[in-house]
Amino acid sequence: MSTLSSNEITHPPMRWGIRFARLMEGKAPRRLALAALALLLAFLSLYPLSMLLYGSLHTTPPGMAGTFNLSGYIQVFTWPTAVVFANTVGISLLKTVFSLLLAVLFGWIISRTDTPMRGSLEVLITLPFFVPPILTAMAWGMLGNPQVGVINLAWQWVSGSETPLVNVYSYAGVVWHMLQYSTPFLFLFVVEAFRAMDPALEEASRMCGASQWRTFRRVTLPLMLPAVITAFLLSFIRGLESFESPLFFGTPAKIEVVTTAIYNSIHHQSIPNYQFASALSFVIMALMFLLVIWQWHLLRGRSFQTVTGKGYSPRVIKLGPWRWLTFAVCVLFFIISVVLPIGQLLLGSFFQFFGFYQWDMLTLDHYRSVLGNDEVWRAFRNTFLLGFGGASATMVLGSIVAYVSTRTRWSGRQLIDVLAWLPWMMPGMVLAVGFLWGFAFLPGAITIYGTIWALLIAYVALGTPVSVRVMSAAYHQLSFDLEECSRVHGASWWQTLWRILIALAWPSFAVGWVLTFFGIMRELSASVLLYSVGSEVLSVVLLRMWENGQAEAVSVVGLMMMLLVFLFRWVQLRLIKRYVSTL
Repeated sequence: MSTLSSNEITHPPMRWGIRFARLMEGKAPRRLALAALALLLAFLSLYPLSMLLYGSLHTTPPGMAGTFNLSGYIQVFTWPTAVVFANTVGISLLKTVFSLLLAVLFGWIISRTDTPMRGSLEVLITLPFFVPPILTAMAWGMLGNPQVGVINLAWQWVSGSETPLVNVYSYAGVVWHMLQYSTPFLFLFVVEAFRAMDPALEEASRMCGASQWRTFRRVTLPLMLPAVITAFLLSFIRGLESFESPLFFGTPAKIEVVTTAIYNSIHHQSIPNYQFASALSFVIMALMFLLVIWQWHLLRGRSFQTVTGKGYSPRVIKLGPWRWLTFAVCVLFFIISVVLPIGQLLLGSFFQFFGFYQWDMLTLDHYRSVLGNDEVWRAFRNTFLLGFGGASATMVLGSIVAYVSTRTRWSGRQLIDVLAWLPWMMPGMVLAVGFLWGFAFLPGAITIYGTIWALLIAYVALGTPVSVRVMSAAYHQLSFDLEECSRVHGASWWQTLWRILIALAWPSFAVGWVLTFFGIMRELSASVLLYSVGSEVLSVVLLRMWENGQAEAVSVVGLMMMLLVFLFRWVQLRLIKRYVSTL
């Protein structure tokens, strides 16, 4: 009969952890655990992908008997759909090029110049990335409306002109809005690449007589090629799957892209065309896969090493009086992308009718209406429930996957890593279509579609790649010597995991949790296809209000969401400053 140590008796959770660790030392339990993890990841990635292929060949909606043919693909390869693809690629390419140019400029300003208050400016530049695009889309829909938009009303009052200054319902409006949250996304990649580069290479170029611009063009940018290409392709892929900007600004101008075509074929037709939507989704998924393969081929075999064992500190360029111009450029971007939308939401929430801004129109009725709306409160409850539950489940799953792929030598870990990464290539709209088919084919006793579980599963699938990358980076920073030293001194596997790995990596877990929560709050494309009555989230409620012409109520709900964004962003920055930066 086995005996328990005093440590096991006084710490029951540790006792069970020790027993679990001993059990996992055998090959059979380990293989079972890996098989279970692989099956879970396959359900989140391969299952919707395979059902997407099935749906693209099936002639009837999910759950109904039908036949198989290629009519969906025949419809995809027609001239109208070719125009849709051209719009999608063209808009995404334009916004990626312009946002990359801005991101490189901001990255250089923040990391290499003596611009005042660079730390604060970095926070302000990245803030638009965390604001749900649906909020800024609605705000710019009110700001840039050609008839009653605030900007055009102010322009007509100042100039006396009857011609609107801006019209967001156009190609330019779609690109303009996408650029506002794409620039911070690219900036996060570029600024770190600037900081990691040894300035000795640039100094050598200057000593050989090259000008500042020639050095930047011939030395700095080529050395940043991996970060620039990666950021460019990721932004381009995100542009292909963008939904909010084309929906709000493209649809009124008869501009259709892939995501709005999928949405319209399911929601805005008398008989939903699921086969075309599935075929179109599968084709755009294949296109994204080819882009990723092209990126791997482009960077394969090339060396871009700029960080060595020799210490260095980034060289700060003295701009003189020009530093205030660079400061103003950064502040102007923040004003345009954050202050103006928030100001419009604030303005719209206090006036009786959108576009009629007179003193006798001031009212608090919209606040009373929203605060007394049961649907809004239900959406808040669902959003928080899915945010907290989805972020927690996603980070736990990502931590397990990252541990298996980075801290073990178990066979099958590469498969686990690939399955976890696969949803990164699947736009929210595409994944939602795949799950629509997948949920319909589950056994009758398992009812997921139409429940809040459908949204939770989609959010976990979409967030898993991010959580794995966050935790993998945290684990890679921890030397294996720490674990070996712990085991040499008699600690069990569970004690080592809890007191070493988890203790040192939990700040990254917390930061990843906040990022995942932001992602769930931002998500609209998957939510709009998978929700049902009773499981609405805030983004869906906002969309329905906007479509019903309730711009004033949208302003109130948008302000409430903005407050949540600022609160969680503040918490995230506090975590980074207090814990992560000290590791």
